[in-house]
Amino acid sequence: MFKRFARLHVLALFGGLLLTSACTAQSSTPAPYTEGSEYVTLPGPAQRYSSEGKVEVVEVFSYGCIHCAQFAPVAEKLRKQLPAGVVFKLLPAPFSAEWVPFARAYYAAKQLGVVDRTHLQLFVDKFSQHYPINSLDELADFYAREGVDRTEFMRIATSAETTAKIKSDFELIRKWQVDGTPTIVVNGKYRVAAVHSFDEMSAVTQWLVKRELGGK
Repeated sequence: MFKRFARLHVLALFGGLLLTSACTAQSSTPAPYTEGSEYVTLPGPAQRYSSEGKVEVVEVFSYGCIHCAQFAPVAEKLRKQLPAGVVFKLLPAPFSAEWVPFARAYYAAKQLGVVDRTHLQLFVDKFSQHYPINSLDELADFYAREGVDRTEFMRIATSAETTAKIKSDFELIRKWQVDGTPTIVVNGKYRVAAVHSFDEMSAVTQWLVKRELGGK
């Protein structure tokens, strides 16, 4: 069985604050995936990441997670295969003090508009090329090599707005009951769970997306 290795470590960060069965139409064909096994329905009303009005697929990830690096090409293929009316989002998980710089870096890159061209490259440089990319300074060096203004990157990454975003995202991750990365959450309602491979994770995600689109 595919296992998650990047587990949640609850911390007190940021001045003591804790950073710490949908209805389907009757069919003679059994569902290919099972509630409580390959996916779980999250309790309560849907807790969506965005307000775009589209069906959303959210990958909870970290640039510090080697399994996220391995999943990244599959996730990119999944993103391109999603049908119209579906949006793919990335949500960086600040599961430990060591991972907070990666979350800060992601939000700086997002605000600077460079995520599309740097997302996969950061995984390559860190895990395939073995660049020392762990601290915020080292992350700033990476983005500078990619043509990003280093000073502006650091300003955004360390801003109060970025800190607030990380804290609010962490609360959402907790509501989704995510305890490892990579994890996929569909429309704030379903979390992909016990899968055997990254390809199966993608397949379960696409199946859940079709269910959500069919229910609209």
